Amino acid sequence: MDLGLKGLNAVVTGATKGIGRAIAETLAAEGVNVSICARNAGEVEATVAALKAKGVKVHGAALDVADGAALKAWVDATAAAFGGVDIAVANVSALAIGQDEASWQREFEVDMMGTVRLVNAAMPYLEKSGKGSIVAVSSVSGREVDFAAGPYGTFKAALIHYVQGLAFQLAGKGIRANTISPGNTYFPGGVWEQIKNGNPALYAQALALNPTGRMGTPQEMANGAVFLTSPAASFITGTNLVIDGALTRGVQF
Repeated sequence: MDLGLKGLNAVVTGATKGIGRAIAETLAAEGVNVSICARNAGEVEATVAALKAKGVKVHGAALDVADGAALKAWVDATAAAFGGVDIAVANVSALAIGQDEASWQREFEVDMMGTVRLVNAAMPYLEKSGKGSIVAVSSVSGREVDFAAGPYGTFKAALIHYVQGLAFQLAGKGIRANTISPGNTYFPGGVWEQIKNGNPALYAQALALNPTGRMGTPQEMANGAVFLTSPAASFITGTNLVIDGALTRGVQF
């Protein structure tokens, strides 16, 4: 299937590792010009170099998505370099599961407001696109009560509500908005590798919950996200795509 993505321009937050990196690489492989951001300047530089090898325009910046001014400046610089923005992917998470006030605040600033600020910064360009698409990365923890109940699960649920609201509000402007909800996703350096090494009992418990007998890969999550960004998904908006290998039991209607 031709996704119709070639020549479009995308911004992806948190794109130097894990799901965000896989989304950026998959977009680039489809011929999309990709702009990335993350906090580590060295990792941004290395990822930009890797993406350029795919033959597309690439832009990158080191920033914290909790810094609204820096986030907007990056989006504006991307639009200037590429001639616009067609796709906005909000991927960054604070991964805060503590119950202290600092964890709640960090989840709000990074997961929730990082997404809101990205959408607001990209909106003037998405409105001109004609193929505007927003995808936010939520989590199955936003659908059910699990070990991440608290700030992480709460704001992942809020993201789904926010994005489905956007889908209704922006449909008349030709801008689509969707979320993906990944299940447990394993990759080197990721949170589940850390849990495997630091809390093997929790890792074994999480693994046993999935009837596939394994965790997902970043590429499997990216495949769903990239499809939703694409013109091939032109009539899909307001959807939360669960990609979890049948981990969750809740029925979606």
